[in-house]
Amino acid sequence: MTGLRAFEAAARHRSFTRAAIELNLTQSAVSHQIRKLEELLNIKLFDRVGNEIQITESGSEIYTVARAAIAELRLAMDRATRQNNDDVLTIGTLGTFGMKCLIPHLKSFTRANPGIHVRLRILPPSPDATHGDCDVAILYGVESDWPGYQVSRITTEELFPVCSPSLLDGPNPLDDPQDLADQVIIRTVSPLILRDDWPFWFRKAGLSDLGLSQDITCDLLFPSYQLAIEGLGVALGRSAVVRDDIAAGRLIEPFSIRLETSFGYHLVYPSMREEYTKVSRFLAWARDEFSELLK
Repeated sequence: MTGLRAFEAAARHRSFTRAAIELNLTQSAVSHQIRKLEELLNIKLFDRVGNEIQITESGSEIYTVARAAIAELRLAMDRATRQNNDDVLTIGTLGTFGMKCLIPHLKSFTRANPGIHVRLRILPPSPDATHGDCDVAILYGVESDWPGYQVSRITTEELFPVCSPSLLDGPNPLDDPQDLADQVIIRTVSPLILRDDWPFWFRKAGLSDLGLSQDITCDLLFPSYQLAIEGLGVALGRSAVVRDDIAAGRLIEPFSIRLETSFGYHLVYPSMREEYTKVSRFLAWARDEFSELLK
């Protein structure tokens, strides 16, 4: 492992000198470790060209694997260290919920728990979002999506159109759902991750045959809502994540037709983690802080 670390650093920097600085070793020590690795593997890892080094074809193959392995090992060690650290709480959250719901309210948790250091990790919006290195994650779906984990729902969900108040002053009013035919519809959809919920709301509103003049498509919720706030069109809001924007007047709900869904945001965590004080305090805070979203 010592030789691999020296080799990986030298290959990445293309320099024994810079590798030595990173590893806090002398240049001769790095050269010695790489030479021992070459003897062990019976292959040449570097060629010297003037005052520079070039990685060989065999060395390049090993570098690709070694770099990934060392990165995984560092991640695992960091994860294990953080999980066992009683004063560091790692929270994973999907981006839109984090930006719209968690971060604006997180100050009350940190003020009430000054001894807990929060690490916030934004999770990718994928069906198998990784959260193994988080103490607790906030994920979107239904409770059965995470077998083997403790799951606590913190929001129910209704879908409904939202737009900027400025849109009502434009040439195309929004007095009736039929008026959406003359508006830009903002869709949020990405393959295998996010479905386009507009057809379901149209059906709820009795508008299955509505012809649309123009649309904008995003692959994440957050830019969809920002487009709506900037007056570029009408987005389909999730009740939990647009609540604060509506309260602040950045968005309005032009109609009174809402579509209930079975989806929502959940606290997801291994059962053993609830024994940690940092986790139990956050779970209690989150359930209380977002209780109004669970209706």
